[in-house]
Amino acid sequence: MSEGGPTAAGVAGGELRFRRILLKLSGEALLGTRQYGVDPEFCSFIAAQVAQVVGLGVQVGIVVGGGNIFRGLAAAARGMDRATGDYIGMLATVMNSLALQDAFERAGVTTRVMSAIAMNEVAEPYIRRRAVRHLEKGRVVILAAGTGNPYFTTDTAAALRAVEIGAEVLLKATKVDGVYDADPVSHPDARRYDRLEFSDLLRDRLRVMDATAVSLCMENDLPIIVFDLNLPDNIRRVASGEMVGTLISGGDPA
Repeated sequence: MSEGGPTAAGVAGGELRFRRILLKLSGEALLGTRQYGVDPEFCSFIAAQVAQVVGLGVQVGIVVGGGNIFRGLAAAARGMDRATGDYIGMLATVMNSLALQDAFERAGVTTRVMSAIAMNEVAEPYIRRRAVRHLEKGRVVILAAGTGNPYFTTDTAAALRAVEIGAEVLLKATKVDGVYDADPVSHPDARRYDRLEFSDLLRDRLRVMDATAVSLCMENDLPIIVFDLNLPDNIRRVASGEMVGTLISGGDPA
């Protein structure tokens, strides 16, 4: 585990380091300045960033959470059946996906929503080979409804879909500029890590992604980059190989 210092060199001449990425967005990211629901203005902000990298030739898959609308685990804690709550949460991710699709297409980016739960009137069924074909044709693919199964988070869905579609990196978009050893909001002296190993996350229980998602990335040697979504050029910078946020990559399990 290291703190400070660059760990990923930029690619000279503006060449791309990553040509197929999976972007993980939390549902809360779509709130913008709102307390509930979806902020169309912030969706447009995300769409502009995605349009920029698609224009450079990057193939983009997206998994979005549903916490801005419904969170199954919280509902279960209040007495709802956990599986029922998770299914409702999956439907919330579909709503968010459709909102993003609208923003992307208004930005001129051809987009497909593919759902792990069949709802043919609003989304295509998720079929891995079809998703890859969409990517190869330059379409953004939004992968909705998690894995289609309860008890799995959208972080795990993002890791699974990233491996399935052959993404070269999983980008975890957050409100802060990387992984810290403590909450930087309540601990101003918290230290940011430039690089971590997967085993560091599991051993130290750093709350970046759940253990299932981290283990899946570790087993398939899929790097994770945790970065600040609120800066308008960060997705392009990551795709170009610049050092942005915190890079989480290989290493032997602790």
